[in-house]
Amino acid sequence: MSTIGRPRAFDEEAVLDRATEVFWQHGYEGASLSALTSAMGINRPSLYATFGSKEQLFQRAFARYHETQVTAARAALDKPSAYAAIEAFLRASADGLTAADHPAGCLSIQGGLACSPENAGISEILAAGRAATEAALAERLTRAVDEGDLSDDTDVRALARFVMALSEGHAVHAAAGASREDLQASVDIALRAVGALQRR
Repeated sequence: MSTIGRPRAFDEEAVLDRATEVFWQHGYEGASLSALTSAMGINRPSLYATFGSKEQLFQRAFARYHETQVTAARAALDKPSAYAAIEAFLRASADGLTAADHPAGCLSIQGGLACSPENAGISEILAAGRAATEAALAERLTRAVDEGDLSDDTDVRALARFVMALSEGHAVHAAAGASREDLQASVDIALRAVGALQRR
């Protein structure tokens, strides 16, 4: 009997979310096809038919994850001052990294910070996602300088990199078991440095 036109017997978005968790916990290279298909509740032919390959599955999973992260970052960057934007960004990040409804840490870090040469494309995809967030931060901080919120001599690229480095470092610590309170305490210290850059 022909199967053309027959609807898939699974929710594609739901199985993609399950695959995301496997990649998040084990990284791209550590996520075996057996672990992926088991978590997704589908067989290998269905995985290949729907997503094409393991790499394409990861790309779909990361795109979905990154879209959620970008939405949260944009909400933070809409705050009325640079200080408020950075605080909202870092506090939301700390909360997200330690949330109970997904693995601790960040898919962007755990997914493939270190990959073998044949999988270098995965690391590049993740790095591009982080760079896009850093660029959005730098753009918001540039506006803060133009509006007189930050001092004219503020190095906005370095400040954006500082914020991202703290957030990414928090991801590593969260994955190793650091608590939300631990991360928020680091945010408190970082905000003192940010406050010093505000125009008086």
